[in-house]
Amino acid sequence: MRFRFQFRRYRLPLRVAVRTAHGVWTEREGVIVRLEIPETGNRKPEPESEPEQLRGVGYGEAAVLPWFGTETVDEAVAACGKLGEWIEEEKLAALPRRLGCLRHAIGAALAEVKREHHEWAGEGVKALGVAALLPAGRAAMEQIAAKAESGFRVFKWKVGVGDLADELAIFDDVCAALPSGGKLRLDANGAWDRRKTERWLERCAERPVEFVEQPVAADARGADGLLLGLAQDWPTPLALDESLVGDGDVERWIGAGWPGIFVVKPSLLGDVTGAIAMLAKARADVVFSSALETAIGARAALRVAFAFAARAQTPDKGEGERDKESTRASSRRALGFGVWPLFADARYDGPAAAPFVRWEDVERIDVEAVWNALS
Repeated sequence: MRFRFQFRRYRLPLRVAVRTAHGVWTEREGVIVRLEIPETGNRKPEPESEPEQLRGVGYGEAAVLPWFGTETVDEAVAACGKLGEWIEEEKLAALPRRLGCLRHAIGAALAEVKREHHEWAGEGVKALGVAALLPAGRAAMEQIAAKAESGFRVFKWKVGVGDLADELAIFDDVCAALPSGGKLRLDANGAWDRRKTERWLERCAERPVEFVEQPVAADARGADGLLLGLAQDWPTPLALDESLVGDGDVERWIGAGWPGIFVVKPSLLGDVTGAIAMLAKARADVVFSSALETAIGARAALRVAFAFAARAQTPDKGEGERDKESTRASSRRALGFGVWPLFADARYDGPAAAPFVRWEDVERIDVEAVWNALS
């Protein structure tokens, strides 16, 4: 099948700078792709004799995070430039595995242009819970009360940004400010070594911490063994994030028997369908999370989250009761999509941060408006 291929690079300023252990973000870069199938099907229409009437159109986003381990935006743009305007489906499938974000973008657009996106429909799942993103440092204290008042009960706090002793002191205040029944996620973005991680885990033991996310850098020497050991030695669950750059990492950690949580950013998975199938088969404990995409990437990622939740609600007939409970527990974890409003220009934002995101909100996202805004 032959497609018309277009792409647009973007660089968008953020509404408020985001501080993590990786540094300060002030803007977001990536690539939006667009695929079309003309009415004439497998061949390019003759401009004079055959008016171009589209049978399908789809959009996808390569929300690259080079510091996370993905391709760079320049690499994605260069690959797009080599594809040309009219391309065969086989050429799209042959993109290098290294270009995971671009492969994801084209896969999402391809599913939509061929009208296969119904596969992601969250049948039977009307809404999913969302965690509120708190800023690093003491600034988190200024937002907890308002977010709790609006209904949030799960909060994600960026740590590993400031001095260890200062953050541990603020940690007690943050826990005290949580609403009744509230849970806190700590996201270190790989900022700690073993000693610092163990100091935090000692403090977490008797506090309302749902899990600690990526305490050790994925590329640190012996990181895999260290993470596995920490996950087995401490009662507070650990979660992988930067360690899951693509579907290859998902497969590797499932094979290693990871006992903790998989924080999955669908936008970083080149083969989303394959990775999600592996996670479901392994009955993995999964939290779906944003990669700070525009609304185009958000729609594709949230469709994956809803599909996984729908599958979790109808476990395989051969599962035992323990397996069923494990599968359902994963579907109950709040999504890491409480990030919007994110951009200085609100036209690029996904669904506004709220305690729940509804399926109808996902399908209401106007991706064509985002594409047009980039023109």
